[in-house]
Amino acid sequence: MRKTPLLAILAALLSATTATAPASWGSGPGPDGRTGKGEARTCAARHLMFCEDFAALPPGEARGRGWTTEAANGTLTVERDATHHSKHLRIRTQDNGRAFLKVGGLKPAGNSFWGRVRLRVDAFPTSPHWAHWTLVEATGEGPGYVRPLGGQYVPTVGKNLWGVGSDGGPTGDWTAWRESAPARANVWQCVEWRMDASDNEISVWIDGEAKPELTVSTRQHGGADADFVFPRFDTVKMGWQLYQGNPRPSSYDVRMDDIALDGDRIGC
Repeated sequence: MRKTPLLAILAALLSATTATAPASWGSGPGPDGRTGKGEARTCAARHLMFCEDFAALPPGEARGRGWTTEAANGTLTVERDATHHSKHLRIRTQDNGRAFLKVGGLKPAGNSFWGRVRLRVDAFPTSPHWAHWTLVEATGEGPGYVRPLGGQYVPTVGKNLWGVGSDGGPTGDWTAWRESAPARANVWQCVEWRMDASDNEISVWIDGEAKPELTVSTRQHGGADADFVFPRFDTVKMGWQLYQGNPRPSSYDVRMDDIALDGDRIGC
């Protein structure tokens, strides 16, 4: 049967709606945010710069669309949560290994963006003293590894503390930890961060609560007496890296889910 003009228009609209999502979406189900069964998913907002909730991926070795993996003495797998029947990314490392989900080719407007990740770290290091770890790292054109989410074991207080940090730029290697921001092991938390290039400012929220004491900026940071300046961001890595050898415990188990990047706040 020959289509009427109205039916042809409706068919074209349907085709556009069900087209493959752009690679920067990650492995979400598509622009309408639904699977073939019509179930709504977290990665449903088309405007997001990047989104991955692992719902569309099979259990096993982590392989997705719009991202790659990077590991040394570590593995990344997609696993099902037996309690909630959902899936997440599991990151396991040995000694001072690393394992990251890597999102490249980003071009954030104004070199500024928001990030969000839901995560659980089974245990943080308690040895050696000042053991330093990273969960999120952003890099790009220009010097500096910027770490909006990480921390350090501080022996003087006997705790692991959240801290924003950087390395490789004019301010050197530093982690601006705060005693008022202890890292909690073996609990799921939603962590957000904002990279604001207008003053090279990084801000952090944990479970929706602002942590202003973790904020750093051009002149207020934990490094050498120089300006802290962002590189031109094009890559964000999310996972786990510990920098010191022979740590205690000797292995690390981290879970991540609902990863998203965007020019606007995404929320938890």
